[in-house]
Amino acid sequence: MKTILQRSRLLLPMLAMTMIASVGLAKDMVTFETLYGNITVEVYPEKAPVTVANFMSYVEDGSYKGTIFHRVIPGFMIQGGGLDLGLRPKPTRAPIKIESNNGLKNLRGTIAMARTGDPNSATNQFFINLVDNSFLDFKDETALGYGYTVFGKVTAGMDVVDAIAKAKTTNVGSRQNVPVEPIVIKNVTFVKGKK
Repeated sequence: MKTILQRSRLLLPMLAMTMIASVGLAKDMVTFETLYGNITVEVYPEKAPVTVANFMSYVEDGSYKGTIFHRVIPGFMIQGGGLDLGLRPKPTRAPIKIESNNGLKNLRGTIAMARTGDPNSATNQFFINLVDNSFLDFKDETALGYGYTVFGKVTAGMDVVDAIAKAKTTNVGSRQNVPVEPIVIKNVTFVKGKK
């Protein structure tokens, strides 16, 4: 009995230190509340500081609330963050410099910034990869080689992402792959990790 007590006295402080250390390593998390359920993503400011700061500015000012996932392509990705229910573009800030050469890959469940043909044109739109999309990864510093900046990954709610990917879509004007029933981002919340 004495040995068990002595061991527990040694183990409890070690267990407490492990718990404190794991809490201290918690990452910054963002949760999207949708009609399909919640999607939580962990963001990587150490890998894509400009991109994460840009994304977080839209999260913190409420810009994503009421936007929709306006482009859904099964076997590829779901895209949102930039259009309202009427498919009208939301106001944006200045485009940001691309950070795709950060070692992160467009793997299933990662979140990346959408952009135009100009590598430095990302503003508020993002997408979540449904599969590994290596053709979107950084290859070189050319217009075609830059790829798309990954800045986080889904940590909970990938089943929600997959459900969204099954939504029936249509074409609306020049926009393709628009869900027939709008997939609204009802709210977005941020939880700061402990350093």
